Amino acid sequence: MPKLIINDSVVDDSWVRIEADTEVSELPKGNLLLPLQIWNEVGAQLATDGQSVGLWLASDQLPEDIQGDVKSIPVIAVDFPAFTDGRGFSIGRLLRERYGFANELRAIGAPIRDQLSYLKRCGFDAFQLADHYDAEAALESLRDFSEFYQTAFDQSEPKFRRHPS
Repeated sequence: MPKLIINDSVVDDSWVRIEADTEVSELPKGNLLLPLQIWNEVGAQLATDGQSVGLWLASDQLPEDIQGDVKSIPVIAVDFPAFTDGRGFSIGRLLRERYGFANELRAIGAPIRDQLSYLKRCGFDAFQLADHYDAEAALESLRDFSEFYQTAFDQSEPKFRRHPS
């Protein structure tokens, strides 16, 4: 079972990512991360039927394309197809700040260890790294910096407005 960093711990990932070319009639049972097209087609119905369904967004898809109540989705994953593609950072902030998404926000695809701290600042709380990364060692990346100067999802005031600790 693949590993996942969630809430500063390494756990087994119990969710199965469904690819966009999967036929709806071939969906397995279990915890499913559906691509946007399949989510919009059958996600709400599967959830009503008692199936555990989350959603994953490609880096060129926006939260406004999600049909239904975003806040009711248990897991939203955002794909980072390459470490140079930063669109997912903005998607994470939009989900948290504009759409009020409070459940698990997961970075999937190709996020690299060096990005974890910044992903967390954008509201991500779960990270699925490529297989060649040691998830336990990558946990240290969440503590690379003890102080940040700028505002972010996790810090509403800039350094110059905060009291010294």
